[in-house]
Amino acid sequence: MYHRLFARDLFNEFDRVQREVSGRLEAQRGTTARGGFPALNVGLSDEAVEVYAFAPGLDPASIAVDLDRGVLSLSGERVSALTPKVEGEAEAAATPPAEKRIVHQRERFAGKFRRAVNLPDDIDPEQVSASYRDGVLRVTVKRKPTPQPRRIDIH
Repeated sequence: MYHRLFARDLFNEFDRVQREVSGRLEAQRGTTARGGFPALNVGLSDEAVEVYAFAPGLDPASIAVDLDRGVLSLSGERVSALTPKVEGEAEAAATPPAEKRIVHQRERFAGKFRRAVNLPDDIDPEQVSASYRDGVLRVTVKRKPTPQPRRIDIH
């Protein structure tokens, strides 16, 4: 009797196709919804706004951090080691069979990404710092000091 490999995984295949289509649509929009890449934590204090982007395995030089009119944008690209980048069918035909790989399941995000965070109005765009360590990008944006009430003397 003929048995198909993965015949019982029809619903898993539908799920995979749905995730792939959703990922491509999010990449085209340039933003991702909750659960996108990289995952973000955003915190506020009296002195600064802290944004943590969890992006392991990236070269810090490939990450762009921009601040424009109160919107902090993080963008870049994660290249997958599983699929070689081939530019055109002529090059694909020239790729030796040993270099071709079949991926049965991919759960780690690969491709271009962009995340944007709206910041409060009282940030100081001149006091921004970013650091990348152990797969975590930390962006600190200082806040302008709030004006304190003062008493005005009458002469």
